[in-house]
Amino acid sequence: MTVPRHVRTAGFTLLEVLVAIAIFAIVGVMSMTGYTQLQRQAEYQQQRLERVREVQRAVQMIAQDLTQIEPRPIREPIGDQRVPAVLAGDSVEYKLEFTRAGWSNTAGLPRPTLQRVAYRLDQDGLWRDYWRVLDRTQTAEPTRYNLLKGVRSVTFRFMTPAREWVDRWPVLQGQSPLEQERARPAAVEVTLDLDDWGVIRRLVEVSG
Repeated sequence: MTVPRHVRTAGFTLLEVLVAIAIFAIVGVMSMTGYTQLQRQAEYQQQRLERVREVQRAVQMIAQDLTQIEPRPIREPIGDQRVPAVLAGDSVEYKLEFTRAGWSNTAGLPRPTLQRVAYRLDQDGLWRDYWRVLDRTQTAEPTRYNLLKGVRSVTFRFMTPAREWVDRWPVLQGQSPLEQERARPAAVEVTLDLDDWGVIRRLVEVSG
């Protein structure tokens, strides 16, 4: 049987197939680009959220420490000299060192509930050091915890009972040696300068 000339076999030409493949490839590239951008945006948002949590945890821990400052001086590792309960401005290593209460002891270990805490800053960020004993020996090493990374600077200011702000503690004028050892500020202002967030300030009232 002879097929009439006006009847053609249904199908696509080579040009049509190539055009379809090109369109499919372009749509695929656009979809992949959009997916990659969404994935990067999601990762960025997750990093931002983690950073928010890190900063919140650090500020909360600093505030909790400062709220519970106790008037308990400690002995020097060598000799009979005593270190004030709160010390800031004299140490090259530490920005602030003090005795705090409320050290939880859920394991029931034979140790006090008071804790000696110190804050220091280096190229790796802000560190919180603490000692397992108050009157430590020269060989006693602190437990070190990297509290927050990306910190350019940290400063502390102290409010005296006369409601005056000072940069060093204890205030030496008008106090006996015993008063200097046990003196506590009425409040502490903490200023953190972060690489990504800029300046953060927190005012903490000292209990008691």
